Amino acid sequence: MKMELVHKELQAWGEAIVFTAAGQQFELHLGDTTFDYDERVIRLQGPNAKYVIDGDSIESITLHYGHPD
Repeated sequence: MKMELVHKELQAWGEAIVFTAAGQQFELHLGDTTFDYDERVIRLQGPNAKYVIDGDSIESITLHYGHPD
């Protein structure tokens, strides 16, 4: 899946869970995720780490309405 589609879906929903070809799962949010189209990577700032994800390795996206209270 192209990272442009991931970016578009994240902009539409504000939050997305993505799954990579390596089986990793990341929860992306508009405020902590940037897309570097030159390097083809997604940069995610988590509470305990920074992640650099191969932008074109995303295999699926889950969009949800938030967490239950």
